[in-house]
Amino acid sequence: MIDFKSKYRFLVVVLVVLTALNGLIARLVYLHFRLGEGVDRNERIIESRRLETDLMVARGKIFDCRGNTLALDIVKKEVCADPALILSSNCLSEVAGNVARLLNVSAADIGERLNQPGRRFVYLGGYGRPIEDEQAAKLESLKLPGLFMRDMMVRSYPRGNSMCHVLGYVNFDLERAGSAGIEQKWNKYLHGVHGLLISELDGRRHEIYDRRLFELKPRTGADVTLTLDHYVQYVVERALENAVRENQATAVWAIVERVKTGEILAMASYPGYNPNNFRSVSPEWMRNRCISVVYEPGSTFKMAIVAAALNEKAVTSSQVFDCENGIWFHNKRPLRDFHPYGLLSVADIIKKSSNIGAAKVALQLGPNKLYQYLQAFGIGKPTGIDLPGEEAGLLHSPSTWTSLSVTRIAIGHEVAVTALQMLQVLCAIANDGVLMKPYIVRRVTAPDGQILYEQQPKALGRPIRTETAMEMTRLLSRVTEEGGTGFKARVEGYSVAGKTGTAQKAIPGGYSDTLNISSFTGFIPVEDPQLAIIVVLDEPRGSFRTGGVVAGPVFREIAEQAVRYLDVPPSTTAVADGKTKEKISDI
Repeated sequence: MIDFKSKYRFLVVVLVVLTALNGLIARLVYLHFRLGEGVDRNERIIESRRLETDLMVARGKIFDCRGNTLALDIVKKEVCADPALILSSNCLSEVAGNVARLLNVSAADIGERLNQPGRRFVYLGGYGRPIEDEQAAKLESLKLPGLFMRDMMVRSYPRGNSMCHVLGYVNFDLERAGSAGIEQKWNKYLHGVHGLLISELDGRRHEIYDRRLFELKPRTGADVTLTLDHYVQYVVERALENAVRENQATAVWAIVERVKTGEILAMASYPGYNPNNFRSVSPEWMRNRCISVVYEPGSTFKMAIVAAALNEKAVTSSQVFDCENGIWFHNKRPLRDFHPYGLLSVADIIKKSSNIGAAKVALQLGPNKLYQYLQAFGIGKPTGIDLPGEEAGLLHSPSTWTSLSVTRIAIGHEVAVTALQMLQVLCAIANDGVLMKPYIVRRVTAPDGQILYEQQPKALGRPIRTETAMEMTRLLSRVTEEGGTGFKARVEGYSVAGKTGTAQKAIPGGYSDTLNISSFTGFIPVEDPQLAIIVVLDEPRGSFRTGGVVAGPVFREIAEQAVRYLDVPPSTTAVADGKTKEKISDI
């Protein structure tokens, strides 16, 4: 009996000990796994407070040729929030209401963005949406929990719409890439290099500066200096606005170029847009029409035809052609003149802008030679201007031409050009037959002053001989005499040479009887050509829509201010009383 009791007590003791040991083991296992959870949680907390971000980098500035700032970066504020902190502070309605009121947005939308318990960071204005300094100051003064401002770089264009098609704009993406114009074409220089910051945040999402672990300073982008002159550009833009208003045109564009170098002093298109607010603009308004719109040039093309024929000695300037009193049938198809003419010399064919005369001159040249000269003038290929979006124009091979093509190309049909291409033809004539490459970027300069790129005038070829260019200059100067189609382009005190153009717009099935493109391209002064200017109006409306009537006065408005601003000496052979003095005939 005693032995049984002793054994029983022993078994009870063993069971109690084993139970205790099992409990201890279970507790150890529990604590072990709970400790692991604590380590993971601590790591998550540390990670949530870690700050690793790119440091803001300023893009390079853009200047005009006189050092005026056209584009630069400025620091603005964007509204950010910590939804978790706002919700834990029970102030969702207060924050949403104040933000909505100051930013003029929906309180419901702001509340929806903030009602995310697991989020520690959101943009309230939308990423890349800066707010005005006054709005930022008011929001900061409210000291709302979980609401804070963050600095951001914003591209600023101090001159608003001016030069918009040349400058382009910068997107609000992470890379802040240029998306049009100079900003796009020269982005690799302007962009700069981002810095890097690794640090730690406190509970309010503010950096703890003494916990900063690593900092790599950003490198500012290079500056780009253009050949544009802000005042000449202003003169052109104002003239274009006046032209649209007076002629009710759909659009109008113009270029001013230095004849001897190819430097572009002004390039403008109307309508335009403000690159500071590019998101709200129609894509059509963003087009740089000077290089992206191709059109049939009409009679301005006659100067290339006559220059080629003179250079080949296929005709002489005094040679007379019968202009058939206004209508001529070639291969059973009619060709008409705006005014009927009888016998006209080649010189008068240019002055009066006879379609029939130009067509007969082109036939003397022949299709293959005509094609070769047009290629030499740069028709049908980009000029190489340092801007994105340039079109090549249209010049088909002679193998595809019809029996009418030579006579139609002679008057600016069956061919398409950009305004810049057409201006280059004129510049080659004004520059003793030498074709220069047009350019709009003068240099690129690093922040330390080192010149990374610099452009110099570059000759692309010589389409015509010097004596041919001089003869063409004489013929084109007669266009602005009394009785010439460019009479309204004359500038008091200066001699002007140029050519008018009026082309019916192509429509399905033929050409419109009511819509046309009117243009004038000319250079000034005749004796020592300094500036070449082209003006193009798309769909001018009114009783008179010819290039001489609607584009000639715009040329005059631009030229008369530009030559005085740039100190171009008055002509020794100035036009007076509608007649050119005899020295012009000596050119």
